[in-house]
Amino acid sequence: MSKTTDVQIKDAFCTFEPVAFRAPLKFGGRIVDKTHLINVEVVVETRSGKHETGQGSMPIGNIWAWPTDSLSGDQTAAAMQAFAEDAVTIARDLPRFAHPLELMFDMAAEYQHLSKLVMSKLHFKDEMPPLAQLVAASALDAAVHDAYGRLHDLNSYNTLSSKFVTDDLSIYLDDQFKGEYLDQYTLREPKERMPLYHLIGALDPLTPADVKERPKDNLPVTLGEWIKADKLTHLKIKLAGDNLDWDVQRVVAIEQVAAEAQALRGCENWWYSLDFNEKCQNVDYVLNFLQQVREKTPVAYDRVQYIEQPTSRNLKAHPEIKLHEASKLKPVVVDEALVDYESLLLARDQGYTGVALKTCKGHSESLCLAAAAQKFGMFLCVQDLTCPGFSFLHSASLAARIPTVAAIEGNARQYCPGPHKKWSRTLPGMFQINNGTVQTGLLNDVGLGF
Repeated sequence: MSKTTDVQIKDAFCTFEPVAFRAPLKFGGRIVDKTHLINVEVVVETRSGKHETGQGSMPIGNIWAWPTDSLSGDQTAAAMQAFAEDAVTIARDLPRFAHPLELMFDMAAEYQHLSKLVMSKLHFKDEMPPLAQLVAASALDAAVHDAYGRLHDLNSYNTLSSKFVTDDLSIYLDDQFKGEYLDQYTLREPKERMPLYHLIGALDPLTPADVKERPKDNLPVTLGEWIKADKLTHLKIKLAGDNLDWDVQRVVAIEQVAAEAQALRGCENWWYSLDFNEKCQNVDYVLNFLQQVREKTPVAYDRVQYIEQPTSRNLKAHPEIKLHEASKLKPVVVDEALVDYESLLLARDQGYTGVALKTCKGHSESLCLAAAAQKFGMFLCVQDLTCPGFSFLHSASLAARIPTVAAIEGNARQYCPGPHKKWSRTLPGMFQINNGTVQTGLLNDVGLGF
């Protein structure tokens, strides 16, 4: 069945924007000090000829999406850029009129074949992993949803019911979702304010004594300075995952610095999330880490809200790794391993009790996985890919529309805030941190909300 609201992609354009980092970010044993944004513009049209333009943007994120020793960072970035360009070309030729969810479902069926063509064209022997494919196509996905909402003069999150979408969620997930649509799992208005998780990278200075060189800007540098400036209440800690003593001492040191800074402003309650970026070899490492943290600084242990992807993203290759014992202590959320519904089911079997949503995995995919996680009663959070400008607002809009998500991330303000400038003039409440929160209620415009 067709709907009068259905659209066809009439044109699409892809460009790349270099983004410099003011400070390096270390995670998972790798360092990022620059990136490119994939910027996509899409024109959609109804059968009656009404048309509108939408935008999408996402950091290329190759170091995170495609960790490999057989190709350089420049090579994986080039492959993902080529994939993004070719995906846009394919989108121009899609003959179908449909809702963005359905159009992107068609597109996703092409990703594996497209990745093989890209790798062959570049004479690379490696395969492009599914996560890298999703990231490379995510700006296109966002742009189609944005254009669709703008065309109908509606917020995109309010175009997810059976009034607009032909196929129910059973098509994208399974029969448990028969007769259900995404409007049941999203909010009609964004949450008014949400706490912002501040990232503490492995290289980030905690105290003035740790500072080797200050960037030539007026932004804070040390953890204490950031807490004072933004009155932070949520701190995300990057850990090594292969150095137990360092990881434990890092949390102890962060608690000491945070406690001093929070005391100066009269704050008694704040929270941590812990991200090992899949570097732990087994669940015993996580259990030993939690035990030692609890012994050395029980108050810091109590502040931990969740643990993010402690072990390998390759769930099928490591069926022996079970995280059930760790999940009894804290929610353990799947991130890098989460690329589709099948991987969510496998992660649940292996002991994950939470899901980290990321718009860089695709707006459509994120919405469907958010529905599944809510159905299964899983802990939900929204992470970003150090997203600046448009991509940060997109990530925040997703978090503000998923009922059980309590906080958002906004790492670009620390590492690469340049693209924020354009948007900070029109949406200052999303870039001026107030008591550790941002004004997500502003993201209620047409399209993706801004």
